[in-house]
Amino acid sequence: MQLYSIDAGRFKLDGGAMFGVVPKSMWNKLNPADENNLCSWALRCLLVIDGNRKILIDTGAGTKQSEKFFSHYQPHGEGNLISSLNNVGLTPDDVTDVILTHLHFDHCGGAVSLMDGQLLPTFPNATYWTNEKHWEWAVQPNPREKASFLKENILPLKDHGKLQFIPENETGVSQFNNDLDILFTQGHTRSMMLPMIRYKERTIVYMADLIPSSFHISLPFIMSYDLFPYTTLKEKEKFLNDAVAHNYVLFFEHDPSTECATVELTEKGFKIKEAFELSTL
Repeated sequence: MQLYSIDAGRFKLDGGAMFGVVPKSMWNKLNPADENNLCSWALRCLLVIDGNRKILIDTGAGTKQSEKFFSHYQPHGEGNLISSLNNVGLTPDDVTDVILTHLHFDHCGGAVSLMDGQLLPTFPNATYWTNEKHWEWAVQPNPREKASFLKENILPLKDHGKLQFIPENETGVSQFNNDLDILFTQGHTRSMMLPMIRYKERTIVYMADLIPSSFHISLPFIMSYDLFPYTTLKEKEKFLNDAVAHNYVLFFEHDPSTECATVELTEKGFKIKEAFELSTL
């Protein structure tokens, strides 16, 4: 198995929304905001090459939205989903599977591209994976999440027969293949999926928006975007206890500088034990 960090660029989000109830006097030291209170965040995907399967986890925000839409998020940086895949020797045709942790635009926007005036799956030979509960949640969005669930990012996958569902069982963990499990969480949005990959006798967990950055390891640091913040709090606490016990490697989708970290429990709570690049494993 081979793992590659895939840089799909950067975008900006309101610092207060990203850090919730935490005062700006605290979070601004971690990720300083600009004059509009916006902080820069990564769009970091993960490529898993496992035998003949080339599995891409999340796809960033894509490029097909309008200039007005992107003016709210100010995409920037050198990263690009397709060129980052090219850098590891792959084209969109090579990808066999796309696991979408959830269907908010910054996680699935690159799944569909505008080609010759048509909305088509970016990865024509891939099966796209979500789950039934989250799909229904996304295609019939509540008013609070409606701006994040964009039909042009979602419906073409079904229309072109590329969509499959991963079953969510009672344990909250489902097997995707022999080396990859899916942990389901409910606090950020309904049935978000966190891939857990067994690699070199370690477990790498793609954190999506349960712990979007290393700044969010401390339990009170919960995004205002989360629909059920108390549920997120309990899910984070359970996960982090497991991460300490099993020495999980946390892979951060949105952290602007830290790709991976392990965690420890101290007298002051959960903290980063070691931060490092995925390529060093």
